[in-house]
Amino acid sequence: MAADSRAKAATLNLRRRLLSSSCRLFFPEDPVKIIRSQGQYLYDEQGREFLDCVNNVAHVGHCHPTVVQAAHEQNLVLNTNSRYLHDNIVDYAQRLSETLPKELSVFYFLNSGSEANDLALRLARQYTEHQDVVVLDHAYHGHLSSLIDISPYKFRDLDGQKEWVHVAPLPDTYRGPYREDHPNPAEAYANEVKNVVNIAQEKGRKIAAFFAESLPSVAGQIIPPAGYFSQVAEHIRRAGGLFVADEIQVGFGRVGKHFWAFQLEGESFVPDIVTMGKSIGNGHPVACVVTTQAVSRAFEATGIEYFNTFGGNPVSCAVGLAVLDVLETEQLQAHATNVGSFLMEHLSQQKAKHPIIGDVRGTGLFIGVDLIKDETLRTPATEEAEYLISRLKENYILLSTDGPGRNVLKFKPPMCFSLDNAQHLVAKLDDILTDLWYFFLDMEEKVRSCKTLRIQPNSVKHPSGKRDLCLAHLHQEIHQLQLAFA
Repeated sequence: MAADSRAKAATLNLRRRLLSSSCRLFFPEDPVKIIRSQGQYLYDEQGREFLDCVNNVAHVGHCHPTVVQAAHEQNLVLNTNSRYLHDNIVDYAQRLSETLPKELSVFYFLNSGSEANDLALRLARQYTEHQDVVVLDHAYHGHLSSLIDISPYKFRDLDGQKEWVHVAPLPDTYRGPYREDHPNPAEAYANEVKNVVNIAQEKGRKIAAFFAESLPSVAGQIIPPAGYFSQVAEHIRRAGGLFVADEIQVGFGRVGKHFWAFQLEGESFVPDIVTMGKSIGNGHPVACVVTTQAVSRAFEATGIEYFNTFGGNPVSCAVGLAVLDVLETEQLQAHATNVGSFLMEHLSQQKAKHPIIGDVRGTGLFIGVDLIKDETLRTPATEEAEYLISRLKENYILLSTDGPGRNVLKFKPPMCFSLDNAQHLVAKLDDILTDLWYFFLDMEEKVRSCKTLRIQPNSVKHPSGKRDLCLAHLHQEIHQLQLAFA
């Protein structure tokens, strides 16, 4: 039976029967069945078009014809492992090297970001002959056991923190201990890493690496203060460790101003290892690790071959080359700057209008909107964020949340996301927040008349006022109203 001819309910029943419930769906109460995609759009079994605002894997657009054609043509000729000579793998390494600092000159090809980060960990440990890793709080670096261990986002709900893992505060200038009013948040947060290293060394631990996403994404679309990573690298290298920049979510021109997000630190900043995945293959399983000659030679000195069955195969490299071609010919890096600036500006206008929006941050097409319950405490508006995501879906816009409080709307769409798309998205977001406010005004009078319901008029905030809007409480009260007036 063709996938698009089976009823959604039947597909859902089969999934529930055959797949683990730990493999979760978006919108589990009413999942979307997607059968086709193109560019920045997804289409369900009824042909309805959804605007994809969050899929950074389809980097140059879903089913981009150039990428699809490259994979198909190479599949017709040859697909085998990298133990045979083939032009694609060396051509691809050469093209990638042209985007990177000259020090990063040795490439390893793999199939997923998790594989890439696992190899980066092995490289760092072999080179330094140390074991320990420093990571940022709320970080996520992959699903392999070795990476769950260095991902606070995961290990806190599993076996807990290993003795060889050391967690530094997230350099969040909106929610962290050093905020936007601090005179030098970069230095303050970097000193926190220094303190973590010092404490580890006092216990006899030796640091192999510092792992960080160049822009922490799962942690809430965080933009570290300028100069932070450079200072962190100094502290880590002084301790004998390496700096690993995880570009899996944010590389390949997404930040607009630069091809790699770590380049936001300036030309003088060069990580020791960079990992790539997701967007590198536009949905095809490709990943890469690049490092220095010195790190690579230490790995080679073990005499143990590094072989990855599918890593660097001719089809994967043809796909990778095609992605680079599209980025260049369609000028998508500059496009990310233009559309991202437009989106940031218009989301900031919404912040001025809707006080539930506490912060708008980002660069290029990597943007976060932090939703809050109150301005003073900046309490994460988790339920409100979930409600907005659900309402946007009803308007055929797919968005998601991240951050420890699941309250940060994350915008990282395919790079072909247009100005019209951005304008449409912001308009719908505005409509939902505005409609909700006026609906609340209408319901508030009825709430007051019902003694069994408790709602405080001063707990809400009109776009032009100074009071707090709490959507979650509103939803609860409205539900109670519906029962009371049924």
